[in-house]
Amino acid sequence: MADNIWSAMHLTVSRDEVVLPRMDKLHAMTTFVQIAERGSLTQAAEALGTSLPSVVRTLAALEKLLGARLFNRTTRRIALTEEGRLYLEQCRRILTDIEEAESALTANQKEPSGNLNVTAPALFGQMHVTPVIAEFVGRFKLMHVELLLLDRIVNLVEEGIDVGIRIGHLGDSSLIAVPVGHIRRVVCASPKYLKRAGVAARPGDLAAVECVRVTGLTPGATWNFYDKGQKRSVQVKGPFVSNQAAAAIEACARGLGYGMFLSYQVQPFLEQRRLQLVLERYEPAPIPVHIVYPHAKLLSARVRSFVDYATGMLRQILKA
Repeated sequence: MADNIWSAMHLTVSRDEVVLPRMDKLHAMTTFVQIAERGSLTQAAEALGTSLPSVVRTLAALEKLLGARLFNRTTRRIALTEEGRLYLEQCRRILTDIEEAESALTANQKEPSGNLNVTAPALFGQMHVTPVIAEFVGRFKLMHVELLLLDRIVNLVEEGIDVGIRIGHLGDSSLIAVPVGHIRRVVCASPKYLKRAGVAARPGDLAAVECVRVTGLTPGATWNFYDKGQKRSVQVKGPFVSNQAAAAIEACARGLGYGMFLSYQVQPFLEQRRLQLVLERYEPAPIPVHIVYPHAKLLSARVRSFVDYATGMLRQILKA
């Protein structure tokens, strides 16, 4: 509700108040970027350590100066206009270039500092990216990292994310991609279930047994395999389906059927012998893992430091 102050305060900004001196433009750009990234005037004010009225006045002055409306506002939300999206990209580029120039001139800056936003798939991020970040911030005390764990593709530029970890083949993109390894797509089952239902010798055997599925990993109920270079597809069925790998893996470990997962997801269960791999010779080609970030021209010192640090650690983890 605090953001509703916009409608009242916007009317109180006079023509004289909307003139931005040159020295205030960078502050206005920074304020605009914070509003866009956080989707809230109130949260932008908190991030900047200033008041909500100050943020409102700065935005009003910037829009007046530009002669364009940067946000569409309602009583419930604030969203970028098309002009706002274009201006946001330019502001980020300008602010990053300034930060790079300042870093290059600061001879006594011996380590990266500032805020860093990272995104990764939920379970992979929890298991492997979190330890990387923990070591990184433990080494570089002036860094603050926010990790966003999501099982969807995040638009780094639009959502204000500095670095992403991607599992899968990358489409055409303006992002820079650093390969860090590969992940297998494996089939497994609990020893208890294998004893009861028998060990599948060929992919086709799975059509006659119970299977646990994860939505999103495979299209529908079809599991794909490769036999001497030839693709083999099998329709599976079973008593349990989940949109979360962790839930499906636990169900598989409790004997509900065979499951197809990514190798890192089941590694702890294999080590504990709660699950056992089958059909390894028929596995599809491994899936690549990349660290991605916006074009190198926009690469800040802190992003470069994290990418270099994470690349080494993830390659060791994934044995690339």
